[in-house]
Amino acid sequence: MKFTSRHTAAVIGVTLAAATLTGCTEEAGGGAAAAAGGACEPADVTLVGQVRNESNPYEAAWLDGGDAFAEQVGLTQERLTYDGDSTRQQEQISQLLAGDTECLVMNILPNGDSDTPPIVEGADEAGAYLVTQWNKPADLNVTDYDQWLSHITYDGVESGKQIGDALAEAIGGSGGIIALQGILDTGAAKDRFAGLEESLAANTDVELLDDQTANFSRAEALEVTKTLLTKHGDDVKGIWAANDDMALGALEALQQAGRDDVAVVGIDAVPDALTAIQDGTMTATVSSDGPWQGGIGLAIGYCVATGELAAEDIADDDRAWFAEQFLIEQDNVADFVSPEVSEDDFACDNLFSRSQGAIS
Repeated sequence: MKFTSRHTAAVIGVTLAAATLTGCTEEAGGGAAAAAGGACEPADVTLVGQVRNESNPYEAAWLDGGDAFAEQVGLTQERLTYDGDSTRQQEQISQLLAGDTECLVMNILPNGDSDTPPIVEGADEAGAYLVTQWNKPADLNVTDYDQWLSHITYDGVESGKQIGDALAEAIGGSGGIIALQGILDTGAAKDRFAGLEESLAANTDVELLDDQTANFSRAEALEVTKTLLTKHGDDVKGIWAANDDMALGALEALQQAGRDDVAVVGIDAVPDALTAIQDGTMTATVSSDGPWQGGIGLAIGYCVATGELAAEDIADDDRAWFAEQFLIEQDNVADFVSPEVSEDDFACDNLFSRSQGAIS
């Protein structure tokens, strides 16, 4: 990975499009069958990124990464948000799929596992190119669909354990902690909490005093943390949060309570969390590199749509896979303050370079 400023990423453009994304076919398309053959002119491709909301800095960074990729290939990305409302997400997808789908590329964050099947089935029927990230039912197989090109996620058990271990170390290996869980109908929330449980099994002197969901929300985490601090008082030595937005809500609650003796960990590496790690008020986070996620989903679809990559040439292990993630603490936080991927990460012959293996 290369780290550059966001400005640098934004100005990478025509050169990349010409150097790494050439060789696209110039045949006219005609429906799903033609789309599967990579018949789209580059200029005819429509790029769509959809996340819950832009108030979450990680998801905003995801859409920024999609914008950067779109600029690199001379296009623009349509940025969609659904405010964590599954019905609204499905309505937005339905509207997209009711239009011209021949060269439509979608990079989608399903709100929960149960939201993924109708998105996948709709895209497959309409002939749109689809990449999903994070959430899908375990028994829903990408290889059963033609237009669902890839599903990318992260080993949530690993990241949950990583920050659990970092929290245990920060509190000296013993003491009480509370846990803020994410949206419970998501693989990310389930896996991350399972990772915490693994960490607790390995750090037997650390006691989980309480856990409640705060739905990945900073505002909800603020209120939940206030309640748990009142309930458990000075027994709370650490707070494990399933994402940084909740960790930051917990930090605000601690500040309001006059507590500076509680270690806090999260996941996502959002800018405010990195600042908090730098100044010592937060202990650790894990980066899944939101800007890269926003670009890579669109890049996979774009490369297939334009014929630079044949869908049938995507290996089964790259249809559903774990991507690389990074533990960030005070000793390495400076390396992640302004992360941007190298333009080479979006090249059609390098799309799966961050794979850590297939989802079993």
